[in-house]
Amino acid sequence: MKLLVIGSGGREHAIVRALKKSPKASEIHVLPGNGGIALDAICAGVRATDIGGVVDYAREHGIDFAVVTPDDPLCLGMVDALADAGIPAFGPDRRAAAIEGSKVFAKGLMKKYGIPTAAYEVFDEAGAALEYVRAKGAPVVVKADGLALGKGVVVARTVAEAEEAIRNAMVNRAFGESGARVVIEEYLEGPEVSVLSFTDGSTIVPMVPAMDHKRALDGDQGPNTGGMGAVAPNPYYTGEVAAECMEKIFMPTMRAMNAEGRPFRGCLYFGLMLTKDGPKVIEYNCRFGDPETQVVLPLLRTDLLDIMEAVAAGRLSEVRVEWLDKSACCVVLASGDYPGHYEKGLPISGLVDGQLPGGEAEVFHAGTKLLDDGTLVTDGGRVLGVTALGNSLHEAVHRAYDAAGRISFDNMHRREDIGARALAAPGQGRQACQ
Repeated sequence: MKLLVIGSGGREHAIVRALKKSPKASEIHVLPGNGGIALDAICAGVRATDIGGVVDYAREHGIDFAVVTPDDPLCLGMVDALADAGIPAFGPDRRAAAIEGSKVFAKGLMKKYGIPTAAYEVFDEAGAALEYVRAKGAPVVVKADGLALGKGVVVARTVAEAEEAIRNAMVNRAFGESGARVVIEEYLEGPEVSVLSFTDGSTIVPMVPAMDHKRALDGDQGPNTGGMGAVAPNPYYTGEVAAECMEKIFMPTMRAMNAEGRPFRGCLYFGLMLTKDGPKVIEYNCRFGDPETQVVLPLLRTDLLDIMEAVAAGRLSEVRVEWLDKSACCVVLASGDYPGHYEKGLPISGLVDGQLPGGEAEVFHAGTKLLDDGTLVTDGGRVLGVTALGNSLHEAVHRAYDAAGRISFDNMHRREDIGARALAAPGQGRQACQ
């Protein structure tokens, strides 16, 4: 089969490398891809949001199956357009992708169907939002309604921070029309868990639970980023918690989307907070999370292409999804000063054909460029994700850092405590993933 993956980051590279393991995958194309992905697949310079260009490319190259991963093309209707062209695809259609595309829609869905989440209010006018936070106090969470490149959510510890977030979104329009409305939520406390799930609208299969690390600096300090690393499984997500999530969150969400005439087929991401009152939904994503995908997919034993085809065809119940009995850790190597201004074009050393010699860890490329002479250089904020497996989480973390230590580029930055919170969990060990 000729496959097409749409996207350009570490998440897409992890998906490509998982799909390459399928005996049915004869050729993999990626639009637009990056320097490291180009060493594993055929890349072409078509933007992920260029719906017409992607469809034309798929037709011209005889693509049999597509995988749409980023939020923007999903919310713009990429899967719908591919379907109209007769090309089956993994990912939700435009109406189902609204579960991420609009925070207001997602919160309304949870309220209507009794899915546990933070209390909230919606505002269309900055003045009313400012009055609300001044009366309510802090901490609160301020969220732009629409997609904002992962920068539309602010955990405001003070009223001043909340006011700044509101003005930034609603007055300064830092996120364009995505910030015309905001959701202001109560602040929740507890361990965070990321649960990606395969669903075809009838069956839902949670993947191995993960723990992301969003802050740029050790000790969860510094600005929010797209993610500085992840571990899986998440030891806070016990079998008891998993059962409660299935009963109160996962199945109700799938049924709610069906009831709204928006059946979801693809990867539905649940961002959860394990509060003292039980698990609650922080956010939904309509696609694989990043960097969580970089620790979850390396633990997948079942053929990913088989799963994706089954999801697209509505027959997920026919596939037995199995996982390795191991742990995984991903350490992100980022450009200095990320997520602020950073330099590009810096040569990367330590890799051969984009990977570490020896194969004890996988390197997923997020922001790299391959020059004509074969040199790999930095081309983004998050540059590489170094993922290692182990028989325990401690072993996986040790191996990931050992591997990451053999890669370098000027002004490289990484967190030194990826996995520390997970290793400190009571009774830390591999827990149920379903």
